[in-house]
Amino acid sequence: MYLNELEIGNVKLENNIILAPMAGITDLPFRMICKKFGAGMVCTEMASSKAIFYGDEKTKKLMNIEGEKRPISVQIFGSEPETMEYAAKKVSEFADIVDINMGCPAPKVVKNGDGSKLLLDLEKAEKIIKSVVKGSKVPVTLKFRKGWNNENVVACELAQIAEKSGVSAITIHGRTRTEFYSGKADWQIIKKVKDLVKIPVIGNGDITNEEEALKMFEMTGVDGIMIGRASLGNPWIFSKIIHYLKYGKKAEDVSLMEKLNIIKEHFELTVKEKGENVAVKEMRKHISAYTKNLRDASAFRNTINKLETKEEVINKLEEYFKSL
Repeated sequence: MYLNELEIGNVKLENNIILAPMAGITDLPFRMICKKFGAGMVCTEMASSKAIFYGDEKTKKLMNIEGEKRPISVQIFGSEPETMEYAAKKVSEFADIVDINMGCPAPKVVKNGDGSKLLLDLEKAEKIIKSVVKGSKVPVTLKFRKGWNNENVVACELAQIAEKSGVSAITIHGRTRTEFYSGKADWQIIKKVKDLVKIPVIGNGDITNEEEALKMFEMTGVDGIMIGRASLGNPWIFSKIIHYLKYGKKAEDVSLMEKLNIIKEHFELTVKEKGENVAVKEMRKHISAYTKNLRDASAFRNTINKLETKEEVINKLEEYFKSL
């Protein structure tokens, strides 16, 4: 009943359970793993429109989608309408969807007037949205928060601006910027937004398991849901939610052997994408998330964080999982 194909403009998603863009997390290897577990769409880490404008090499790598199963959304951020239009033009040459970030609460993003800072200036936000829609050859989506703080809740207003400006779908995170990721996401505001606009609305915030996913659909009536932090070390959350929504019962847990194999596959993809040296360092946070709550996890994590080669890490992983 709640698990459906989702149409965003002329792009059809296989299902409406989507991976959220997360800086430092949703790189190509992680997106491929989440796709493998059934995510209806994945989204890149956010890319700076200025960096795209200046042809920054690191940002080009960030937006690499080679060999990925489509559809893929590429998220851009910035606060200059002209630069955002240029970035949208560039990105829409290879992405299926261009997503605008007006939700990032990170101080270094906000201090430049980007991300959730735009929630304080809806006039500017509107200009940016219109320029991205104008520049893009593919559907445009917008991801934003409830507001800057509880005195400044602008979600409904911004949703209407987005719809009027030609945005094809919106994602709303039920927290304000000042809340960052603390407290509880406000799903009532998501429902309000859903009741207000005709374009698809995707709900985001505090969906950590199958029951919460179902609850989000039931409480808000959203067209889709977006999973962020709960997918870290837990990419099978997508297949679990899909199974639960389809059959009304939980799928079996992933076995330790399956978990080990996924970590190894994730590692291989990261080495291929970034080279062994970078992969060893980058996989530390992922391995830490994959092994969270397992026996002696913190001691194991300390060991992993000191290792320098892929071979050492794989050997330690196999040894650790055998011991479980």
